[in-house]
Amino acid sequence: MSHLKQLLAQYNVSVNEDFFEKIEQYKTLLEKWNKIHNLTGAKTLQQIDAFIVDAVIPITFLPSVKKAMDIGTGAGFPGMILAIAMPQTHFTLVEPLSKRASFLQFVKADLGLENVDVKALRAEQLKSEPYDLITSRAVTDTEMLLKLSEPFCREGSLLLFYKGEKVYDEIDETLDYTIIEAENRHYLLIKR
Repeated sequence: MSHLKQLLAQYNVSVNEDFFEKIEQYKTLLEKWNKIHNLTGAKTLQQIDAFIVDAVIPITFLPSVKKAMDIGTGAGFPGMILAIAMPQTHFTLVEPLSKRASFLQFVKADLGLENVDVKALRAEQLKSEPYDLITSRAVTDTEMLLKLSEPFCREGSLLLFYKGEKVYDEIDETLDYTIIEAENRHYLLIKR
């Protein structure tokens, strides 16, 4: 069993076989591009696997959604990984840095991901439209993420922010939220 399969099993993450095939392609592309463009801090296959597991754990508690947006996707964490794991959900990946957006576009084409749109813009530059789920990892603090997400929320939208232990200092008690703790991550899930 591959290292990644073992890690996902450890967290009770259930994905189809197609996921592993596509993730292997993604990892190969990331390794190649990362050498030239420095897309992510994850340099070794172990680090990349850890980032993938971190990105995909939320499928264990997320409901099924039709339309999702990831703000500041970077090299694909979590947006591209979630898009591969949730083929029934359409993902808009928002990444203002052109080298990262180009990489995401290349991955989309190479893996044949029909459920992905890449926007090489800042979230503030996108036209307002509602999403069922908005995700973000390591972009900014919770208050700023709430502001960035506002134009894309409707009643019932879910916001999933990938946070560290400081999440407890950032949370506004008036929000309808849950914090799901994993080994190295706190997932902040807010319902609008």
